[in-house]
Amino acid sequence: MIRSLIVGSGSALPKRAVPNAELARQVDTSDEWIVERTGIRNRHIAGEGETTASLAAEAATKALEAAGIAASDIGLIVLATATPDQTFPATATKVQDLIGARGGIAFDVAAVCSGFLYALATADSMLRAGMAKRALVIGAETFSRILDWEDRTTCVLFGDGAGAIVLEAREVADEGFAGPGVLYSQLHADGAHNELLYVDGGPSTTGTVGKLRMKGKEVFRHAVTNLADVLRAVLAETGLSPHDVDWVVPHQANARILDATARKLGLPAEKVIVTVDRHANTSAASVPLAFDVGVRDGRIKPGDLVVFEAMGGGFTWGASVVRM
Repeated sequence: MIRSLIVGSGSALPKRAVPNAELARQVDTSDEWIVERTGIRNRHIAGEGETTASLAAEAATKALEAAGIAASDIGLIVLATATPDQTFPATATKVQDLIGARGGIAFDVAAVCSGFLYALATADSMLRAGMAKRALVIGAETFSRILDWEDRTTCVLFGDGAGAIVLEAREVADEGFAGPGVLYSQLHADGAHNELLYVDGGPSTTGTVGKLRMKGKEVFRHAVTNLADVLRAVLAETGLSPHDVDWVVPHQANARILDATARKLGLPAEKVIVTVDRHANTSAASVPLAFDVGVRDGRIKPGDLVVFEAMGGGFTWGASVVRM
């Protein structure tokens, strides 16, 4: 059978790190307030010349180096972002040019914080269908450019960054869900909750980029419920239990959401990769960023069962089960 295997990962962060203390000098907040409510201590903010495409290209280059694969061998690039460099063309095409992978398929996916999972499931399906042999799946954001820096309830939550993986289609023995690769993905959306997390602008409505708006308490409640439900569902579909999971790599929105979701599933906190304290919420970049951290520090190893999960504006949410 054909499966999509993760053969390399990489990540990129803007040069400028912004700790809570610096934000406290700009808006009415404090390090204690931010840490207590979110677990965030630091974030990275893109500077001049740093864009979604440049961060994505850096992360992609590192993933290719880790995989030992040349950019010219990539036949598919799926880039998840809510902050593209331009309305069009797709930022994925800019990344394709920057890394020298011309000629293959390249397009963006817009599912906000769930974007990487949507991109992963899309690339996995296309590889298994034979449309390409190798793919770059990237999550990249410069959310700092759509934040209202006078709104202390939202501007402290987000950061910029990018994460990438290389997927390779391989023929593997049919070992069911014991074998390697992307084993199962489940995605959802419910557009009825648009007003809880959105950007108040767009080409077709206001002709402006707009700023992020969020009703935090309602988003928190939906996130804990939806994430726990989809995690249970993907494990049930694969015949696995929480005890079989080596690592959960969640969307890094809020430390309290991570803790509450783990408790609902009966997962120990030690099995959850947490980077929200140092990166804040990087939207579509947060899952691949956290995954790359776990791979590079040696926690995530070959043979491990890894579960990705995320929820974002839309609402969109989903989870994927991957055997390394």
